[in-house]
Amino acid sequence: MRFSALGLLGLSGVLSATAVPLVHGEEQDWNLKREESAQEPNFLSLRPSLAHQYDSDNNIPKEKHFVESSFHYHYDGRFANETLPDEKVAPYLSNLIQTYLATMDSIGAETWIMHGTLLSWWWNMKIFPWDNDLDVQISEPTIHFLAEYYNFTDHHFEIPGVEGGRTYLLEINPYYVVKSTLDKLNVIDGRWIDKSSGLFIDITAVRPDDAKRQRGHLEALMCKDKHHYEESDIFPLRESYFEGVPVKIPYAYTELLAEEYGSSSMTKTLFKDHHFNDKTKVWDRISSKVKRMFRRGWGGDDIPKRSPGTEPVIRMDAV
Repeated sequence: MRFSALGLLGLSGVLSATAVPLVHGEEQDWNLKREESAQEPNFLSLRPSLAHQYDSDNNIPKEKHFVESSFHYHYDGRFANETLPDEKVAPYLSNLIQTYLATMDSIGAETWIMHGTLLSWWWNMKIFPWDNDLDVQISEPTIHFLAEYYNFTDHHFEIPGVEGGRTYLLEINPYYVVKSTLDKLNVIDGRWIDKSSGLFIDITAVRPDDAKRQRGHLEALMCKDKHHYEESDIFPLRESYFEGVPVKIPYAYTELLAEEYGSSSMTKTLFKDHHFNDKTKVWDRISSKVKRMFRRGWGGDDIPKRSPGTEPVIRMDAV
C-alpha cells in the first residue's frame, strides 16, 4: 500500500524562517494534501474497537524486529550505508518530525513528543543541534490503529529545495502486541523512517500497567522500555509548536523532564559543547577557550543558568 502527499502547506516558509509563530491563537494549516480517498479510516471512529488487551508474558519473542545499521545505531541500514555529514543531520531531522506530525494529524492518530525531543522543545521548540535521533509516544489504541491500517505505508512529501521530495516509511513492529517488559529486544513499537537517509523516529506505545492496576493503582501506565507514568502525567495533552509545526506534549512536562533528566536539564545553558543564547534562543557552539575552562576545573555551580521568563509557548486555549 502506498500513500502520497503533495506536500506540507507552508512548509517552505517554516524551513526558511528563523522564528516560530508565537502569537496567542495564531495557527497555520499543516494538513496533508493526500491523494487517497476521503473515506480513509479515521482513528476517532475506530478507537473503541482497537483498544485490545494482550496477555503475553508466556510468549516472549526471541528475535529483534528493528535492526539498526552496522555503521550507526540511529540509522536504518536498509536505506543507507553511511551517516550524513554533520551539517545535514539537523535539516533532515527537522523534515522527519514535520512530516511525521503532519501525517499523524492528517489521519487523526494520537501522538506526542517525549524524552530528549521533549527536552529540546523545552529550550527553544527546536531540535538540539547535536541530536541525531527523535522520540515520540502514542497511546495503545493508536498503535493498533496504525498496525491495522497504515503499517508499511510510504508517505511522499514534496519538500522545498529537495529535488523529487522524500519518501517516509511508517513501520510497526509486529511484536507490538507483546506488552511485557520481558521482551527486551522489541521495546520500540514503530518507526517513521526517512528512506533517503535511513534516519528514523522511534515510536513507543504507552499502555495501561496491568500489574499495578490489579493492585489498585488505577492510573498506572507503562512502556515496554520500562518507563512508567501516571495518566495525569500525560493527559490531557497540551498543544504547542515544534520545528515550526503544531505538536502535542504531555501535560506534566516539567515534572517528567525533571524525573528523567534532573531539574538542571531545564536550567543549565551549557551542554554538549554548546551554550544557549538567551537573546537569539539558539544553541551556539562554544569556543575552545570555554572548553579549556572546563578542563581546568570550572565547577558545575559556576555554569550560567537560564533566565526566568523564557519558557516555551503553550497554547493555553488548547489545554
